[in-house]
Amino acid sequence: MLRLLAEVANIGNSKSAEEGLISAMLPLLKLLSLALFGLVLAHKKFQIVPRETFKLLSKLVFALFLPCLIFTHLGQSITLENFAHWWFVPVNVLLSTLVGFLLGVLVVIICRPPQEFTRFTIIFTAFGNTGNLPLAIVSSICHSADNPFGPDCKRNGVAYVSFAQWVAVILVYTLVYHMMEPPMEYYEVVEEGVEKEVDQQMDNEESRPLLVEAEWPGIEDKENEHSKTPLVAKIFMSVSNLSISNTPDIENNIVEDAGESPKSIRCLAAPKVVKKMRTVAEQTPVQHILQPPTIASLLAIIVGMVPHVKAFVFGYDAPLSFITDSLEILAGAMVPSVMLILGGMLAEGPNDSKLGLRTMIGISIARLLVLPLLGIGVVTLANKLHFLVEGDHMYTFVLLLQYTTPSAILLGAIASLRGYAVSEASALIFWQHLLALFSLSLYIVVYFKLFSFF
Repeated sequence: MLRLLAEVANIGNSKSAEEGLISAMLPLLKLLSLALFGLVLAHKKFQIVPRETFKLLSKLVFALFLPCLIFTHLGQSITLENFAHWWFVPVNVLLSTLVGFLLGVLVVIICRPPQEFTRFTIIFTAFGNTGNLPLAIVSSICHSADNPFGPDCKRNGVAYVSFAQWVAVILVYTLVYHMMEPPMEYYEVVEEGVEKEVDQQMDNEESRPLLVEAEWPGIEDKENEHSKTPLVAKIFMSVSNLSISNTPDIENNIVEDAGESPKSIRCLAAPKVVKKMRTVAEQTPVQHILQPPTIASLLAIIVGMVPHVKAFVFGYDAPLSFITDSLEILAGAMVPSVMLILGGMLAEGPNDSKLGLRTMIGISIARLLVLPLLGIGVVTLANKLHFLVEGDHMYTFVLLLQYTTPSAILLGAIASLRGYAVSEASALIFWQHLLALFSLSLYIVVYFKLFSFF
């Protein structure tokens, strides 16, 4: 991989290198300009647009603009043949998460964050933004007439990103949800007297960071009695040496609620570990997976893979073309809206953090600089194994982009839902998105040069 990067650095004369730098920087500068508009509109000194407006805009993006963009582009691009060829896109999300997870463990070993932030450090190193930001980058690059991906640039790029999004959503609402539960020790401290103050602060609309609403509007309505409790730790770990007399026995409560039904009898007869796993599964918010963007992806895949249905919905002469044209008009508002919301989020500035400067730097370096290098190695190996679509540079670009984006903004919403490290998540996401302007510019230049080797 190092030899490959050295060859990339030596390709072309200074003029071509300068042109490559400009072609890579311009899309990001366009997005930066949109984000600056949002920052100015939301800044406390100007207060041109209130925070509530940005929250409403987030709901529009989540429930309307993003699903329209996904359905119109993924539905037109996907076919039965493509479905078989694109299998590595969702698999690559799992690979990038696994590599990021291992990097996160390395960051924990080297930077030694406070014990209560060990899982936090691993999660924020492992899980990148695989949704809104890649869609915005692809759309901005494809907006240029001289883009290196051809006339179907945006349609294919959005389709590839959307095709992988459901994997990240499943991981966030299952694995990340449980890994972001408050540590048992932290929960005990909260229970001793600060619990009410923390709950009041989290329920206060003015104190909740905008990033909480940025990719999961209405999160305050998703909380339940176990959202802010160390559920897995209570069920699986031995906590006899801790004072948890005030905490409810979740397993017993569930069994009592079940009554004398045959299902409850089978549960009592099942092995204890199975009962515990069933309890955790029942408290996993899998219902949140079926959000509007995910539903749009599923509908697009179903419609796109059935030729007769696809011909009825998509195409110039399709009977329902007037509907898809309307959806495309709405989809056009997605990228500017997302960047305005990002600007509004950055306008709030970083919150106070107990994570430590060394750990924040370690996570940022691992996520923004080291992980993309490892991603180049993974994608290069996949190309040698003939896992990639031959000659499709956009396919390769989206795979590489999955290793390059900063930590997912959705992680901030999960942190708020679990009542764990909300300020630390806000601060880390703020600084990562600022630094990502430079790291993304660097690696997009490298990726454009790498296309000659794929």
